[in-house]
Amino acid sequence: MKRLFSALAAGTFAFGMTLSGIVAAEDFPAKPVRIIVPYPPGGTTDMVARLVGERLALQWKQPVLVENRPGAGGIVGTGVAAKSTADGYTLLMGSVGEFGINPTLYKKLPYDAVADFAPVAMVARVPNVVVLSPAFAERAQVQTLAEFITYLKANPKRVNMASAGNGTSTHLAGELFQRMTGTEMSHVAYKGSSPAIADLMGGSVDVMFDNLPASLPLVRSGKLKALAVTTPARSSALPNVPTVAAAGPVPGFDASPWFGLLAPRGVSSAVAQKISQDLARALGDPAVQSRMRDLGAEPAPSTPEAFAEVLKKDRQKWGEIVRLSGASVD
Repeated sequence: MKRLFSALAAGTFAFGMTLSGIVAAEDFPAKPVRIIVPYPPGGTTDMVARLVGERLALQWKQPVLVENRPGAGGIVGTGVAAKSTADGYTLLMGSVGEFGINPTLYKKLPYDAVADFAPVAMVARVPNVVVLSPAFAERAQVQTLAEFITYLKANPKRVNMASAGNGTSTHLAGELFQRMTGTEMSHVAYKGSSPAIADLMGGSVDVMFDNLPASLPLVRSGKLKALAVTTPARSSALPNVPTVAAAGPVPGFDASPWFGLLAPRGVSSAVAQKISQDLARALGDPAVQSRMRDLGAEPAPSTPEAFAEVLKKDRQKWGEIVRLSGASVD
């Protein structure tokens, strides 16, 4: 009898908790929501967060505050988010760097990419783009990605590949490219994308697998030469530029950085589902889609469950590339 009473009590408690979570989700948000961006203002992560935040604020009739907490390649802000209250009122605009690359790249992190966060929703995918220095393209007589691969095979380690830093997506996309094409380049790591792009335009380095939003205006103005984008499909921002997979051809090539919302582990599933659904509604707005594509990003809303699968696959994929590249940060 005692066992039956205990079971009934446990069931009642669980039902009550579920019901309270649903009620909380219906009322969410009842106060301002904070989105932590673990990078400085003005970058792609920041721009995507502010665009999404503006639209969600209109839907929720509550302020959505973007808080920049930069430092250590996204680690500082991600650590802050991990220690926040798990009520849905603090979210993180995360990226493949913090959740797919850093867990293998860094020997020690102030957060656990799996245990400390609950996936809420994918927001967008942002292609990298293979861009050449115009001086190098003219000197090497390279106009297509296939010609570039041929040149690399004939000149191993003589092409300088710039990146925004050791272990960044701009570095590892290039590493993946080399392994899938059987080529070798000399990696030149910069402290950020801006100095790398400046040297690329100046001809000090030859190629970069840059995030599209940073290079897009320079490609459009002719200051950089775009050979291909790293996503499986072409980018609407550069519709005439082919994919690496098709142009190489490099079958199966896919280096697709993403941005997504995560909450501290422990947030109720009902609240996470509501945020996901509201975000999908926001990203479905044609005006939002247009503004996002102007940034070089492709809207990619998802459920929490689908986003969790992306996180799992990317930890495996990029973790392996980090190990093969030998990149490591203490």
